[in-house]
Amino acid sequence: MRVLFVHQNFPGQYKHIAPALAADPENQVVAIGEAGNLGRLGDPRVREIGYPKPDGAGERTHHYIRSLETGVRRGQQVVRTAVSLRNEGFTPDIVCCHPGWGEGLYLRDVWPDARLLYFFEFFYQVDGADSGFDPEFPQRFDDRFRTRTRNALHLLSLEAADWGVTPTRWQQSTLPAAYRPRVSVIFDGIDTDRVCPDAEARFTLPDGRSLGAGDEVITFVNRNLEPYRGYHIFMRALPELLARRPAAQVLIVGGDEVSYGSRPPEGETWRDRFLDEVSDRLDRDRVHFLGRIPYDSFVRLLQVSSLHVYLTYPFVLSWSMIEAMAAGCLVLGSATPPVTEVLSDGVNGLTFDFFDPAALAARADAALSHPDRHAGLRAAARRTVVEGYDLNRVCLPRHLALIRLVAAGDLGGG
Repeated sequence: MRVLFVHQNFPGQYKHIAPALAADPENQVVAIGEAGNLGRLGDPRVREIGYPKPDGAGERTHHYIRSLETGVRRGQQVVRTAVSLRNEGFTPDIVCCHPGWGEGLYLRDVWPDARLLYFFEFFYQVDGADSGFDPEFPQRFDDRFRTRTRNALHLLSLEAADWGVTPTRWQQSTLPAAYRPRVSVIFDGIDTDRVCPDAEARFTLPDGRSLGAGDEVITFVNRNLEPYRGYHIFMRALPELLARRPAAQVLIVGGDEVSYGSRPPEGETWRDRFLDEVSDRLDRDRVHFLGRIPYDSFVRLLQVSSLHVYLTYPFVLSWSMIEAMAAGCLVLGSATPPVTEVLSDGVNGLTFDFFDPAALAARADAALSHPDRHAGLRAAARRTVVEGYDLNRVCLPRHLALIRLVAAGDLGGG
């Protein structure tokens, strides 16, 4: 089987899928991605081909269609690379692509007979999802039009694909109803052999202090610290939570960039903006901003966590929440989709109202006051991931099976 992966930040969601396919000598595996992002997979069996970073939208482009113009430019770059690959004689049986940045727009025209399996992460909603969810960042009337127009790129990709895949049922539900029957739900997968409980784990803070099972550790993790992931709510809960828990250490992981949503005012970061809001009420010796940390350190952080807090707008689900559950953390999550698709209050974790910092502090305090009472929730959290979200035993086999079905043209079997 000849397989082509296309992802601007390759390997992205294909980190495990591409090597698994390349391990079979009967398969030929090629990947296309933005040149500056390649080289991280480190698997010589996967041929990586880069394209130059495309220009963005022009200054005079209407702001509704800037993402569309940028996607078209990226799609053109991918086509140039794909045509060169075709001219070498490579014709894929299947193309696996994350089309969110426009890379999948024109691949049907390069290889008309190839099957296209696209990863559909999210379809923007005018109401009922992330847009307008947070009254602190209200949706302007004009934003509704921009959101509708922004989906043009996704609609073109949905129409081009033979089949799709998405990580959660809720993310699938955001897609237009006509396309949902052609989109399978398969989570990316967590390596539960690597991410697992370890009572002997230790985490060393930048100042040299070492934390372990005997310490009270509250963890909060995101790629970037921003409102979409509830950073502002968490920070507003901290003064009360630290007052209630005088021995607690708070470990915060995340960068200062913006992954989702609006940017802070010029010269500011969301991290500092909301830290400054509460800094006069915080014991800074017990609040540790760790930035981004290596994955092994991240796993140890989860293993020493007494309570892991996760919030998100109704948007794509972070791997970190599932990893925390796999590590046996007691997870306190916002009662928002798709969190509640995985985390059930009193069953395998705890939930609270996203907009209620006082409830966050109260539920965290109650949980930390009686840690032995929640051993069952921790065990159930890990069991949830092992049974439904494990990489090697559940998700990767499902992904590989879907790829084979789609490549064979068995489009009713996804």
